[in-house]
Amino acid sequence: MQIGIVGLPFSGKSTLFQTITKTHIDPAALAKSETHQAMIKVPDERLDKLTDIFQPKKKVNATIDVIDVVGLKKGDSGSIQFTSNFLSKVKTNDALIQVVRLFENESVPHPEGSVNMMRDIEEFETEFILSDMVIVEKRIASIKKQILKIKDEQLKRELPVLEKCYELLQNETPLRETHLRDDELKLLRSYQLLSAKPMLIALNLDENQVNDVDKYLNDLARKKLGSNTKALAFFGKIEMEMSELSDEDARVFMEEYGIKESALNNIIREAYELQGLQSFFTVGEDECRAWTIKKGMNAQEAAGEIHTDFFKKFIRAEVVHYDDFIADGSFAKAKENGHWRLEGKEYVVRDGDIISIRHG
Repeated sequence: MQIGIVGLPFSGKSTLFQTITKTHIDPAALAKSETHQAMIKVPDERLDKLTDIFQPKKKVNATIDVIDVVGLKKGDSGSIQFTSNFLSKVKTNDALIQVVRLFENESVPHPEGSVNMMRDIEEFETEFILSDMVIVEKRIASIKKQILKIKDEQLKRELPVLEKCYELLQNETPLRETHLRDDELKLLRSYQLLSAKPMLIALNLDENQVNDVDKYLNDLARKKLGSNTKALAFFGKIEMEMSELSDEDARVFMEEYGIKESALNNIIREAYELQGLQSFFTVGEDECRAWTIKKGMNAQEAAGEIHTDFFKKFIRAEVVHYDDFIADGSFAKAKENGHWRLEGKEYVVRDGDIISIRHG
């Protein structure tokens, strides 16, 4: 999975990228507007606990690729330019994090002249919708021409879906909030439509706004949020300082400022939920690993994530849920209590399942 971080200049976008990836970008590189990408491990206390129990040679977390999407500039008129180069970089991501600045800093003025949460959010939404409208409109015109020449059932199925999307976009409705059916989403996937991508809005506050978090989030929830648009708050400057501390010092730092959870843990959890992702585990003396799959995947599909041969030659899955295993204390006790079981290929994997695949 790849997540792109977007935001207006001086919003704290690169600060968030450096914080969650635990990297340091040289100021000279930032000035050149270079794209930065890093792979981060998904923190999971369950995997940590399983590693403590099994003492494997290796622990492997699930991972996510994060990109600091660059390319936004101020034009000669003073307005922000959403260039085709910037939009093309955004398209390659599975989900987006939009960093929205809520802090004041006279030495680094807001590019629009003032801090305004809804204006900044709507600016991106409008540009994404307009970009999608251009793509959808061109495709509709192309399909109508092709249908006159050839009989193609695929095109006939695609046309009404695109026309439905175009009408929604005309009404300024982002496609992520339209509850399109799975078959409709599949038809649209190749177009990489921007307003269809799950969006996490990250509000960047300073240390003087710790007590204002709920107010901003509640205001945003009333006006903007839907099933595929989530929001959270983080403290860019504080989080950046914490990322350079030891775990123990960081905990003390968080307590001083009343921060309950680090940006990394919060953002990954929300990103997982937005994408409809979950984790299952494989354990043993050699390795304890977290595997990322889509919610609703069955045991055979999950087995295919481990190895393609496991999908083709799937026989059964040995399954016990993490919570049951921890409560029972061992696989033997889990079997005795009826928590360990054999499941067929149609078994729908749950988040936190510990699985061993039997295959031919």
